[in-house]
Amino acid sequence: MRVLLINGSPHAQGCTYTALRIVADELELNGVESEIFHIGNKDIRGCIACHRCKETGLCVFNDLVNELAPKFEQADGIVIGSPVYYAGPNGTLTNLLDRLFFSASYSLRMKVGAAVVSARRAGTTAALDRLNKYFMLAEMPVVSSRYWNMVHGNSSEEVMKDEEGIQIMRILGRNMAFLIRAIATEREHHGLPEAETRRINTNFIR
Repeated sequence: MRVLLINGSPHAQGCTYTALRIVADELELNGVESEIFHIGNKDIRGCIACHRCKETGLCVFNDLVNELAPKFEQADGIVIGSPVYYAGPNGTLTNLLDRLFFSASYSLRMKVGAAVVSARRAGTTAALDRLNKYFMLAEMPVVSSRYWNMVHGNSSEEVMKDEEGIQIMRILGRNMAFLIRAIATEREHHGLPEAETRRINTNFIR
């Protein structure tokens, strides 16, 4: 069992990484492998809705999105970490996620997902809401902790002083490991819930 943690901060080992590292350590303690993937400050453009990925299984822009896709496919769980910018996630990260989720030619159904955000002060709940929607659209169970999955601080050292935030990350890692194991066991014995393959889209303008 394996979890992919995506560090959406331009800082390789800043506040967001510190939170993700705590989650990853707890996953490892509970028998789940982890990998933190840093998207860095690379130039990742947004989706242009060309739909070529539906023909090829890859995004038409051959950049970090296509590099990350195999790791994304193989993971049993995904943790998306982001700093809070203007009460939302990092724009580079959301560009990547828009294309990564849309171009996926494999099922994301029943992979386990969690979002983690880091802020100096505020905007965290709005950022979490934006990130959690990726999981909900893909039929991915969302992992909770004791409180919203956030840490506060303006540096890694300050984050480590956020004792409540650190506890939330530990519990998140533990809960995620449990849920991944539970889904794996249920899949082995009873299979996954019945899937509806025909997607129904309702347009409200007639």
